Amino acid sequence: MTVPARGFTNTEFAGRCSAAQQVMASRNIGTLLLTSEADIRYFTGFMTQFWQSPTRPWFVLLPASGKPIAVIPSIGVPLMRDCYVGDLRSWASPAEIDDGISLLAELIHDHVGKTDQLGVMMGRETSIRMPLGDIEALKAQLDRITLTDMTADIQQIRMIKSPAEQEKLKHICGTVSSVFATIPSWAVAGMPLDELFRQFKIKALEAGVDDVSYLVGSAGPDGYRDIIAPPNSRPLTSGDVFMLDTGCVWDGHFCDFDRNFAIHHASDEARGAHHRLFDATEAALEILKPGITSHDLFLAMDSILRPDQSSQLSGEEVGRYGHGLGIQLTEPPSLTDWDKTEIKAGMALTIEPSISYGDGLTMVAEENLLILADEIVLLSERAPRDLPIIFAP
Repeated sequence: MTVPARGFTNTEFAGRCSAAQQVMASRNIGTLLLTSEADIRYFTGFMTQFWQSPTRPWFVLLPASGKPIAVIPSIGVPLMRDCYVGDLRSWASPAEIDDGISLLAELIHDHVGKTDQLGVMMGRETSIRMPLGDIEALKAQLDRITLTDMTADIQQIRMIKSPAEQEKLKHICGTVSSVFATIPSWAVAGMPLDELFRQFKIKALEAGVDDVSYLVGSAGPDGYRDIIAPPNSRPLTSGDVFMLDTGCVWDGHFCDFDRNFAIHHASDEARGAHHRLFDATEAALEILKPGITSHDLFLAMDSILRPDQSSQLSGEEVGRYGHGLGIQLTEPPSLTDWDKTEIKAGMALTIEPSISYGDGLTMVAEENLLILADEIVLLSERAPRDLPIIFAP
């Protein structure tokens, strides 16, 4: 497997900025304020684990034309200088009284111009990463300037993956698919669940992922009840069904899919649940093409999972049957009954149906895929219809 080049060219970043600036011009927005890790990285390439510290705020302004303007703590200046930015302003942070707010307000006034509109991210799956008190202080210094929501515009831009982004997603999903394929050779009865998690992480890192940022799962007799819990030390036993769901990262891009296995044997109910999840995924894949909607995909899967609209665990209860994928583990759109987002070429999605069976047991399946104009590319290696059984060595 050919490993893609890390990072992106300036041409890629210029295209992203230009797409946002065209929308800004159409809506008469003078500049766009970005504060979240994903949005700042998307438009500048600024990638660091330092975001895990909540101490310092980070700001980027996208003006009406030209490169982004970084307004950041001085500790980040050396890294940001190598990113796609023009002007770069900094201050010593953390500051006791004014942690960059006055500097940010000054630059906003300089660049908003006569539009008096500052674009911000206000909607679903966004956040403004600064203390509420600083938000209020900034608003007080903006005077006549109006905050205008650009969530839908920026999310639409980010949903469509460039060829370079697509290659990174193919690489991380392919790498992790190969790790999942090894599980039957080393997962055995008697292995504690936390050791199963630990070994998966080790093998993923050895395979070449940069990080195992997300790994959840569960195990239990004939199935599991929780799909987001950390592991415990309970040993795997004969008749257990277990699931691992991972978001591994390579060059800032995520995979997000899971796999189910049974130890030694599985009940008819567990096997049947796995069959229905496969069939629901297949129903989504059969209709998936540019022009349909997230809602259409939800209905295709729900018709398999709840043919009689029973009270079984459904997208209406867990929230959705899949989502977007990219530089975040989960991105828009959501495959729900209410999300009518049009599916377009260049989108990366997860297909993630879930079902309940037995006495409150749950099973989830997930695949990652890429929508192209003339084909659907499976990024994850397709799970089999039959529940994989790990037999005694």
